[in-house]
Amino acid sequence: QVQLVESGGGLVQAGGSLRLSCAASTRTFSNWAMGWFRQAPGKEREFVAHVSWSGSRTGYADSVKGRFTISRDNAKNTVYLQMNSLKPEDTAVYYCAATARSSYQPNVASYDYWGQGTQVTVSS
Repeated sequence: QVQLVESGGGLVQAGGSLRLSCAASTRTFSNWAMGWFRQAPGKEREFVAHVSWSGSRTGYADSVKGRFTISRDNAKNTVYLQMNSLKPEDTAVYYCAATARSSYQPNVASYDYWGQGTQVTVSS
């Protein structure tokens, strides 16, 4: 069982930055690859970023590549999403998720545990 709690969302102007955090309550955090997803009103949940167990490998959706950075600190049981150059279309509820699968996982169905989400709103 893995419990995930996101924080760091808020309201920011276009071009600004936010850093999301996701704290995991598990003794085996380093056994889980982690992902960030987002869901805008009326849209399906979509992949944003993925980080491997060790943090050595990352992957991003094309829409955020070059602007967002995912990282993790296994000593703190926390995964981060640094979001720069934010755009109004980045507005969504952002979720972190954990998967036991080792390979790159950009699909919602591949994740076993989910947080409750944190709202990010980017004004124009």
